[in-house]
Amino acid sequence: MKTLNDWLVHCEQLHPKNIELGLDRVRAVAERMELRFDCPVITVAGTNGKGSTCAMLEAILGQAGYRTGVYTSPHLVHFEERLRLQGEAVNATELIVAFARVERARTENGAEVSLTYFEFTTLAILDCMARAKLDVAILEVGLGGRLDAVNIIDTDCAVITSIDLDHMEFLGNDRESIGREKAGIMRTGKPAIVSDPMPPQSVLDHATEIGADLWRFGVDYNFSGDKQQWGWAGRGRRYSGLAYPALRGANQLVNASGVLAALTALREQLPVTAQAVRNGLAFVELPGRFQIIPGQPTLVLDVAHNPHSVAALTANLDAMGYYPTTHAVFGAMADKDLAPMLARITPLIDRWYFTDLPTPRAAPATALQAYWQGQNPRPQVTGAAFADPMQALQAAIAAADPADRIVVFGSFFTVGGVLQEGVPRLQAKHLNP
Repeated sequence: MKTLNDWLVHCEQLHPKNIELGLDRVRAVAERMELRFDCPVITVAGTNGKGSTCAMLEAILGQAGYRTGVYTSPHLVHFEERLRLQGEAVNATELIVAFARVERARTENGAEVSLTYFEFTTLAILDCMARAKLDVAILEVGLGGRLDAVNIIDTDCAVITSIDLDHMEFLGNDRESIGREKAGIMRTGKPAIVSDPMPPQSVLDHATEIGADLWRFGVDYNFSGDKQQWGWAGRGRRYSGLAYPALRGANQLVNASGVLAALTALREQLPVTAQAVRNGLAFVELPGRFQIIPGQPTLVLDVAHNPHSVAALTANLDAMGYYPTTHAVFGAMADKDLAPMLARITPLIDRWYFTDLPTPRAAPATALQAYWQGQNPRPQVTGAAFADPMQALQAAIAAADPADRIVVFGSFFTVGGVLQEGVPRLQAKHLNP
């Protein structure tokens, strides 16, 4: 294996299952590698809001002068996006060296350990982070929490964002079951920030059972605000006159509040100034989260891919004001709960452009179109199927008037398929003459 792509193909072929939760295999290889962190670790789990929370933590801590490392998944366009070191995507060369170290440990003394793609790549990224002389490591959980590969690393502060129904075949069929899995990232005596305003009881119970230092939204910290600015108050600390986070969407204040709770809980290990908080929130960036590309028609990119996140997207679109026609480019995984997703957003969409995605897990565009047609309450609304997200977007651009808007959503693959063009080229291409 000479290139990063060679290694990624190798990882895809090692294990019979795409996802197999459990820590025994990945922990065994990590122990062979003597993998450990010498800096504070913040681990973030939840159904939605994880990426935004990680980005805000990274931005504020970076403004405070700390060397940050962030592991997040999945990526939008390039695999290297999964690891940011001091705000920049890791170099592929560093990853290649780390992949080789994982492979040596995995096959050590002929005692080969079978790893999934996610487990192998997680170990390589954690190895890069452990060697980068970081001041703080921020780890986003891939799936669940208790049995996710990142949970081999003991956290100094757990953050649990919103909890809703997703990945139910792995995590359980209700919020209580899913919450119990997410709560598995908590550690005894360490801060556990729960930013879901109505968390499952299982999360609170687990914090009590293991003796975690529970910080609960609305109890241990809260926020208030008006149209101009907002404020935050928690245990022993208060911020007032804050500008709204650069990340768009009403739900971002809930995420930002959890971030400030985590930083307050860690203030002895990672002190930050009020100015670092203000600058971090002002400059934070995260592609694909209610990202608005300037131009005509208006273009909105959002990785919303479950009922809860699509509901948030719908509210954010509704708050944008009037557009004569809203076009939607939509591609999704086959295991998603389509009925509530479409029920939420259908009243806002006037034309649909369903797309195939480059993964066997995706639902075919024709299947999505057929499902939508079966429950479409608006016969005047049209829909068509396309081979990839860019073809769907180009069709939407061709049909749209300058005053319209186009929203691209449903999966990281959907948004990533559009962002492969790059934002500057996308800006130029979607401008109507």
